[in-house]
Amino acid sequence: MMIHFLFGLTTTLLFLLVTFLAFVPLLPLALAKRLIPSRRWQKHCNRALDWIASRWIDLNSAHQALLTRTDIHLEGDLNLSRREWYMMVSNHQSWVDILVLLRVFNGRIPYVKFFLKKSLIWVPLLGIAWWALEFPFMRRYSKAEIERNPALKGKDVEETRRACEKYRHNPVTIINYLEGTRFTPDKHAQQQSPYQHLLIPRAGGLAFTLAAMDGQLHSLLDVTIYYPQGNPTYWEYASGKVRRVEIHVRQLPIPDDLLGDYANDPEFRRHFQAWVNKLWHEKDAQLERMAQKSASQ
Repeated sequence: MMIHFLFGLTTTLLFLLVTFLAFVPLLPLALAKRLIPSRRWQKHCNRALDWIASRWIDLNSAHQALLTRTDIHLEGDLNLSRREWYMMVSNHQSWVDILVLLRVFNGRIPYVKFFLKKSLIWVPLLGIAWWALEFPFMRRYSKAEIERNPALKGKDVEETRRACEKYRHNPVTIINYLEGTRFTPDKHAQQQSPYQHLLIPRAGGLAFTLAAMDGQLHSLLDVTIYYPQGNPTYWEYASGKVRRVEIHVRQLPIPDDLLGDYANDPEFRRHFQAWVNKLWHEKDAQLERMAQKSASQ
């Protein structure tokens, strides 16, 4: 329908406009932070940069609410704080996940950071913005690359450690998509996943991040996203075709026994993977409950 096309076009143009407006003050402030090597100055700059990013989300959320009219239902443990350090794990079904998570959690928790592929730094405007906001850009080295160049072994872990070091002094929420990619029926079948609604989780990245933060992250936000109409595309969401999104939140403690050497300690690796598998079985059951509830309405 033409009305949905107009909504989608307007939403996308507003995203671009708001991003450009946020980029104007963000870039010189980021450069000023880099040029003056004072921890106090950089701390103030980080707060200002996060404030700009939060206002960017506020403006985008406002036009999404007006144009998409998607009903986002949030439930669960919502006693959240902007002064806490959080690790957030979520299932990953659509590019819409990021927009929805930013929309519902902005202002409730510290600004969200997520790990990005290094190639994404070249995305126009957003790549520079992510760099300025100190999003961690990562590169995973394959077994074949490490065999060709043994010096690469452990380098990705060290990069994770350096990236997380920046977050020790300011509250932050680090998001980790354990599935590593968006859920599709084809990927699910290819993996022969033991979960009904999820792909097999990859525990290594989460273990490395927790170890790199050395106990600074002591609260886990277990977020489950469900789309009653099926997993949407960005355009379906932007054009107002997604009527409802359901989000369930659990807060779990991160015990000390989840901090260890995942790469070199086989016993710890088995323990950590068992903990992640239990978490994923519980998330799968939560998705099934959400699906059954939706079907009965």
